[in-house]
Amino acid sequence: MGDRPSPRGQWGDRRPQGDRPTGDRPKWQDRKPQGDRPQRSGGPRSVGGSWQDRRPSGDRQGRPGADREDRRPPLPPGPEIPDWVDARELDPSVRGALRGLDPRNADRVAAHLVAAGTLVDEDPEAALAHARAARDRASRVAAVREAVGVAAYHAGDFAEAAREIRAYRRMSGDQGYRAVLADCERALGRADVALRLVAEALADNPDAGEALELRIVESGARLDLGEDAAARLVLESALGGRPDPSTLDATDAARVRLASAYADILQSQGEEELAAAWLTAVAAADPEDLTGAVDRLGIEFIDLEDGLEDDVDAAVEAEPQVEVESENGTSDHPGGPEIVEELPEDAHGLGASFDDEVEAEVAELLGEIDPPTDTPSDDTDDAQH
Repeated sequence: MGDRPSPRGQWGDRRPQGDRPTGDRPKWQDRKPQGDRPQRSGGPRSVGGSWQDRRPSGDRQGRPGADREDRRPPLPPGPEIPDWVDARELDPSVRGALRGLDPRNADRVAAHLVAAGTLVDEDPEAALAHARAARDRASRVAAVREAVGVAAYHAGDFAEAAREIRAYRRMSGDQGYRAVLADCERALGRADVALRLVAEALADNPDAGEALELRIVESGARLDLGEDAAARLVLESALGGRPDPSTLDATDAARVRLASAYADILQSQGEEELAAAWLTAVAAADPEDLTGAVDRLGIEFIDLEDGLEDDVDAAVEAEPQVEVESENGTSDHPGGPEIVEELPEDAHGLGASFDDEVEAEVAELLGEIDPPTDTPSDDTDDAQH
C-alpha cells in the first residue's frame, strides 16, 4: 500500500522541552582557564628563566579537557543555505531551545531547520541534508532530532527516521509519532514488529486522528503478511462497518487517506468498479491530489492557457495570406500581386474629393492661387435661356 501516516503537523506544532536531558557534557566554552598551576618538582619556579625553555602546555599531564577544542573534528560544511531562508521564521519555542548554543551556531542551525521545514514536501532529499547539517551542530536539541526524523521519513530513509524519532521521544518525553514508527518498521520488513507497536498504541486510547493513522499501518502490515481479508476488515471497520463513498467527509484528512487505502485494497482484490467509486470520492475530497487519486483514475488535465495559445496559432495559420507588392513591382508571395481597382473619387457627382478641397484651401491661404470667382452654374444659364 502506498499510503503512509502523515507526520506533518507534529514537527511544527510541538514545543521543544526547555531543559535538556540529564547527562549533557559541560560546554568547554564555559570553563574558566586555570589561574595558578601547581609548581614543578625541584623547587620554585625561576623568575628569570627563559620562557623558551619551558615545556609546552600540551605536554603537561593531569589537565582534564586540555586541548579539547583542537581535538574536536571539524564539522562538515553541509548544504548551502538558500537566499530565501530567514532564520527568524523559526518557531519561537524551537528557537528558545537553541539558546544554549553559540549565537552564530544557533543562527546557522535555525536557518537549516527553516530550509528543512520548507523543502520537506517538494524536495525531501534536500530537506534531509539541511536537517542533518543542523544535527551536526546541535545534536542534543530534541527539536533538531525530530526534524531529522521527519525529513528522513519523507525521503524514504526509514532506518534513520526510526532512529531519530526514537531519539527525539527519549530526549523530549513526547510519545507521539507512534504510527510513523510502526510504519518505519513495516517498511524495513518487520511487519510483526509494526503490528505490535500498533497494538500498544491503540491500547493507550489515542485520539481519533492518530487511531486512523494506526489502522492504515495495521492494514498495510497485514497485507505484507498475506492477510488480505483481515487488512480489508481493518479499514472497513475504521470507515464505519459498511462504508459508502458518498458519505466521505472531505474535511477529515485522515479519513480521506483511509478511504484511499481502502480503494487500493479493493483494486487489488479485483473490485474495479467499487474501487473507482471510492477513488472518485477521494479525488473530489482532495482537490490538491495529495493522495494521488486523480493519477490512479487516469485523469489528465489540460492547461487552459496552453490550449488557448494552440487555438490562436492554428487560427493564424489558417488565415489567407495578404499579398503585398514590393517596390520593384514583384509580389512577396508566389500567387502574384493582388489587383486592387481604384474607386472613383466623385462617383456621386459631389465635386472634388475632400483631400483636393483641403489642398486648394491651403494654397489659397498661402496666396499661391487666386480665389475662385462666382460663376453662374449651368443650371442658372439654362433657366435664363
